[in-house]
Amino acid sequence: MRQSALALTIAVLAGFGGSTREAEAQIPTKVLVRVTANDAKILGSGVGGARVTIRDALTGQVLAQGVQEGSTGNTGLIMGTRERGATVYETDGAAGFLAELALSHPTQVLITGEGPLDTPHAIQVASRSLLLIPGEDVLGEGVIVELLGFTVEVLSPADGTDLPAGEPVEVRGKVTMLCGCPTEPGGLWDADDYELLVQAVRGGEVVGSWPMEFAGETSHYVGTITLDRPGEVGLRLLAMDPGKANFGMATTMVRVRE
Repeated sequence: MRQSALALTIAVLAGFGGSTREAEAQIPTKVLVRVTANDAKILGSGVGGARVTIRDALTGQVLAQGVQEGSTGNTGLIMGTRERGATVYETDGAAGFLAELALSHPTQVLITGEGPLDTPHAIQVASRSLLLIPGEDVLGEGVIVELLGFTVEVLSPADGTDLPAGEPVEVRGKVTMLCGCPTEPGGLWDADDYELLVQAVRGGEVVGSWPMEFAGETSHYVGTITLDRPGEVGLRLLAMDPGKANFGMATTMVRVRE
């Protein structure tokens, strides 16, 4: 079986272990990481930022960890047409996490981004691997770690709400990109490309599904459901854009009464 490129690199680095490594001086090496949302912008402080972890891929040792903070970046540069080599993310105040590692030898690292931290149910995780060389700083645009998905929130009904059996009930939700960027029909993040649903779930089985439509306010969507059978029901809000591999979900539990 053919080894992956990462496994081969780790195997080569492992062959240079022992006393040789111990004799090498540690050299400060800066690495800038930016965690971004797929088809959108940087995860900034407005959504709690993103947690960044840099590990030695060979040993698993955590070399640096922290939360990126700052703005979501320049919309025109990030979402516009890009020329090769053009600056996209390196703008004033743009969020990022700057780590300073002490490296004594070429080191294969695994960089992981997790976010958005302000909405734990919507957190996504992605990683990138690369070889770092002591003293060779990675700055400017930085290492880009891209997260897939939407942030979906249930606005109403609240968890634990009693709903009348057999009567129409309005369900409201909010859908944004992971960076907090707004969605709406015809917008830069075009909800016309998305499928938005509210599903009723009992015992792991979907017992009803209704479309959600734009509610007239940026990022807000509404659907009308009717539940006939009394008892506890989970409501599941789904946002789906399979063409860009972006999906999001939020849930709430309600009680249907006679």
